[in-house]
Amino acid sequence: MKVGIVTDSTCDLPDEQIKQLGVTVVPLFINIGDTGFKDGVDISREEFYANLPSYASHPTTGTPGTAAFVQAYQALAAKGVEAIISIHISQALSAVLDSARSAASEFSAVPVLVRDSRQLSMGTGFQVELAAKLAAQGKTVEEISSALDSLERRTFVAAALHTLEFLRRGGRMNGVMAGLGSVLQIKPILTMRGGVPGSERVRTTSKAEARLLSMVTERGQIERLVLLHSNAPERANKLRTALLPYVSEIDPQPISITPVIGAHVGPGAAGFALITKD
Repeated sequence: MKVGIVTDSTCDLPDEQIKQLGVTVVPLFINIGDTGFKDGVDISREEFYANLPSYASHPTTGTPGTAAFVQAYQALAAKGVEAIISIHISQALSAVLDSARSAASEFSAVPVLVRDSRQLSMGTGFQVELAAKLAAQGKTVEEISSALDSLERRTFVAAALHTLEFLRRGGRMNGVMAGLGSVLQIKPILTMRGGVPGSERVRTTSKAEARLLSMVTERGQIERLVLLHSNAPERANKLRTALLPYVSEIDPQPISITPVIGAHVGPGAAGFALITKD
């Protein structure tokens, strides 16, 4: 069976890998003032993060409509796929899944399975990568879906933010807490596992980095770990140095997270996405 794989631009897989895997990516939107940009298409990550602190109005993000997903599914059907698996950012964080499900209900050329990755960034990217590799091996939708269920249960994502300011600007927290964080120099740590977003607060950057390290060592044996950052490669590489005595399975290049997520976490964040062994 020929299975096509669709995802959205929050998956954070590098462009070169997306091309190699033959994955279709439906971009989200970044709105800066009156101008809208397709994530990963109309604006580079470097340009976005360089200008983020000085934008006159804070960027907002938008979900692609049903038509964008129907178009993606149609293009794959025209290439001869017999089924499609559409894998997206957690429903707890975005309405992307609703658009994909609406499109799947309207589309009848081939069956479409829409999956909630229950993750974000490379937590979703891991699933997209595995699905594409299994599809290339000729695996069925059921076989791929079973493998993704196992992978999702073993995936954990965490990141330490440099500041609470961008969560406040984006309306992700109330102003009182944002002000408190600024006064006390609170460094929030955001986590994602099993479709449930979480958070912790520590007082200093050094404590945040120590907590990220402990989060990794607490997980037991690691199958794979990817470092993530928002315009902070030096901070990601510092985390790598701290992790190497404990984890050897670290991907060589840290990944800069998509502006759609970066608009909320702000520049200077660093963290990881990991997969534990069975």
